[in-house]
Amino acid sequence: MIRVFASRAGRLLLGIWVIILATSVSGANLVPVASHHQSPAGTSTLSLVLLNSTDGTPHWGQSVTFNVSTAATSYPDVSVTCDQNGVLVYGAMAGFYPSYPWQGSQIMPLSSPTWTSGAANCTATLWYQNGRKDVTLTTLTFAVYA
Repeated sequence: MIRVFASRAGRLLLGIWVIILATSVSGANLVPVASHHQSPAGTSTLSLVLLNSTDGTPHWGQSVTFNVSTAATSYPDVSVTCDQNGVLVYGAMAGFYPSYPWQGSQIMPLSSPTWTSGAANCTATLWYQNGRKDVTLTTLTFAVYA
């Protein structure tokens, strides 16, 4: 466990988790809010890719990434939040474009210091930043099993 957080990706994930936790407690929201409105720039798609599932479903402790397609921006981001009984237990974000400097963070482990076991409900949001405004392109909800 210590080696995971000693790595650059581990520190990045821990930092993202701390920011999400702090903003959730304070009421500020730095994570893009999911919208049910389609982007005016056309169709955007977001699909879940299971990296080490043995049964075709995501489970706690496994890893996922996403297939992303959009004409709305050259710099799409994906944010993922997961909750257990309404309590936020996971948050991650990564850019899904070739020049994104932390390519390894596009692989998201389904666990965190506060998500130590069990099932959760997750939402992935495909979005981009337009000036100071976060624009949600589409969302994907998925269940993670124990």
